[in-house]
Order: sequence, then C-alpha cells, then structure tokens
Amino acid sequence: MAVRWEKVIEKEVRPARQSALPVRASIVGRVGIQLLSTGTGAWRVRSAMNKVARALQLTISADIGFTAITVTCFDGADSFTESLSLAATGVNTHKMTLIEDFVDQFAVKYADQKPQLAHQELDKIQKRPGNYGPFRAGLAGGLACCGFIFLLGGGPVEMFDCFIGAFFGQFTRKRLGQKHWNAVATTVLGVAAACLAYVLTLFLLHSLLPLSSAHEAGYIGAMLFVIPGFPFITSILDLSKNDMRSGLERLAFALMIIFSATLVGWLLAMLFGLRPQNFLPQGLSLYPLIACRLLASFAGVFGFSLMFNSKLKLATTAGIIGAIANTTRLELVDLSQLPPAAAAFIGALIAGLAASFINRYTTFPRISLTVPAIVIMVPGLYIYRGVYNLGLNNIGVGATWLIKAALIMIFLPFGLYVARFIMDKDWRKVD
Repeated sequence: MAVRWEKVIEKEVRPARQSALPVRASIVGRVGIQLLSTGTGAWRVRSAMNKVARALQLTISADIGFTAITVTCFDGADSFTESLSLAATGVNTHKMTLIEDFVDQFAVKYADQKPQLAHQELDKIQKRPGNYGPFRAGLAGGLACCGFIFLLGGGPVEMFDCFIGAFFGQFTRKRLGQKHWNAVATTVLGVAAACLAYVLTLFLLHSLLPLSSAHEAGYIGAMLFVIPGFPFITSILDLSKNDMRSGLERLAFALMIIFSATLVGWLLAMLFGLRPQNFLPQGLSLYPLIACRLLASFAGVFGFSLMFNSKLKLATTAGIIGAIANTTRLELVDLSQLPPAAAAFIGALIAGLAASFINRYTTFPRISLTVPAIVIMVPGLYIYRGVYNLGLNNIGVGATWLIKAALIMIFLPFGLYVARFIMDKDWRKVD
C-alpha cells in the first residue's frame, strides 16, 4: 500500500531540522526507499540516508534488503522506527541521479525549510515518468543485443536478427512492466517474444537468400537484453560490505531471472530444433576487428544504459568507458592467451577506475557508469550453453560451461570492488 507521507507532515510548521522526530524520520525513510527503488545497492542507500539524517540532527540504524528497509532514528532523547517496502523494484539511473542530487543539496536547500518542501521535491522525482517508452526501449534493447552478438562472434545476419528479436522482446517486457506484471512473467514473455521474432526473421531471410544454417547460432543474442546486471553486480558489492541480507536477496533475484530466461530459451530451442554452435568466421584482420569491437562495445553499453533509463549524456559516457574496457578484455584473451576470468577482472577494473575518475567531475552516480559498462562482459552464451546441455542430460559439458560462466561473473564485480577500494577512501572503511 502507498504511504500517505502528507499525513505525517501536514500539521508541522517548523523547519525540517527542528520538526518532530516522526516528521524528520519520514524524510530519511523516504529518501532511502525511493533510492532503493532505482536498483542501487544497500551501501549507497545507507550512505544517502546517513547524509540526510546528519542534516536533520539524527543518527540512524538501518536494515536494508532488496525491496524493504527498516530504519530507527535517534535524536538524543527518543527513537522512532519505521518499516518501508516496495511492491517491486527495477533500474532507473536517471531517478538515481536526481535523488543523489537532492541528497547532496539537502543540508543547504531543504533542512531549514518546512518539511513539506522536501516531500514535494521527492513527489516530483517519484512521479517522474521514464525517459523512454516501450518503442524506444525496444530500439535500445535491439542496439544492445546487436552489439553483443557481434562481440560473441556473430556477423551481419546474426546482428540483424538479434536487433529484431531483442526489439520485440524488450518492447514486450516494457509494456508488461507498465501493467505492473511481476519480474518473472515479464522476463519469460519478453524472452519468448525475442526468440520467436529471431526465428521468424531468420526463416524469412532463408526464404529470400541462400543462407547457412550456422546463422542459428545467433539465437542466444536475442535474449541477452534481460541480463540482470544491476542486481547481480550490486549483490556482490553488498556482500563485500557485509550487507548480507541485501546481497543475498539481490543474488537470489538475479539468479532467478537468469535461469528463467535461459530455461525459456532452451525450451523454445528444443521446439524449433535449434542447437548452440560456433559462429561463422567474421573474416576481419586484427586492426579492423579491434575497431569493430570498439564500436560494437560502445553500441552495446549505450543500448543497455538507455534501457536503464539513462539520459543520452550519461549513456554516451558509459558507452565510451565500456568500449575501452571491453575491447581491452577481448584483446587480452586473443593476443596474450589470458584466461577469460582474469581478463574480465582487468576489464572491470579499468571500467571501475575510469568511472571513479569521471565521477569526480560529474554528478553521474558511479554505479550508473560501471554496471552498463560491464554488463556487456557477462557470459550469457556460456550460461545458455550450460543450461542447454544440462537439459539434455549432458551433465559434464553443461557443468563445464556454467563453471566458466561463474568464474567470469565472480571476477567482474571483484574488479569493480578493487577499483572502488583504490579510488574511494570511504569504501575502505567499515564505519
């Protein structure tokens, strides 16, 4: 049920800093739950709540989960506890930026004004519509998967089919999300729409052009728009900061989305007789390949960032970071024979260091730059091949692919953790 914040503050006439404890606590709690709704991790939510609480002359103790917060506020004489929860959560980097700007300005702009002013600003942020409707979100998903499949080894046919498939998949998921369908339903139906669109597009191309059956290998690329980058990355970062409840809940959600998507993809592959196989050679020499990888990485990260509701400037910045970090990762594997997991760590470290440097000169939240930049590194193909082979009782082959995927996925957030540890003195502390 929606919280009637205006009822808490309607009789308060004093400035926020001098207001009654429940009124001050309402601002702290609302900042926390609204920031949590944007998809960020517990450490960032707690940091924002602490900043607002200090301006209101409070100390707080917060227990933060994936969709719920319990916070107790102390003013030196009394305490007040409130429990807040979300019906669902998502990713919205633009709202994340707006709330963090609000928090940064709170002590100067809102603390000495009536509490109604702070809540009115939070109302505006909460009710702000998304920057992109289903159609443009579908285009962003198509662009992201088009770049993704090239990086996996696909050619023009696979890229075109993936663009069409991912467009319809993300369009479907966005439309169902607007109707408040739950995450599993939107994921399953979005992946189903993407896979069907890919197969139908490939069938039409086969009927018009003499194409090889090897183009079926790009089937996996059409569903990669559902990769739960934010919950997975923030889960590991939360665990590293001892936010066990939030970390484990986020990890469970991310795994649920991953396996829901891959199982639907596997079932449809069985229905259409599609098998995971190697891509046809791309036929590019070293330097043209590097140039194409830079462009494809930028396009993929840019598309994912738009799917996370980022403004164009933020998405472009994330795309540049991702292009450099991901191309470096791929070239380390190809040119130096570095194990993929180690290369993933270096790629994520580069992305984290670059985002930390840029964060010092912009208002962009660091996580809104790093997560899109490394989502492109998540081994969706490995996960799909693992689930596909497990479904056929090829346990050894399936387990091998899943272990390879798990190693890469562990090293990605670890790279971000090390970058944050190096660049942020507050991240190194436990107080």
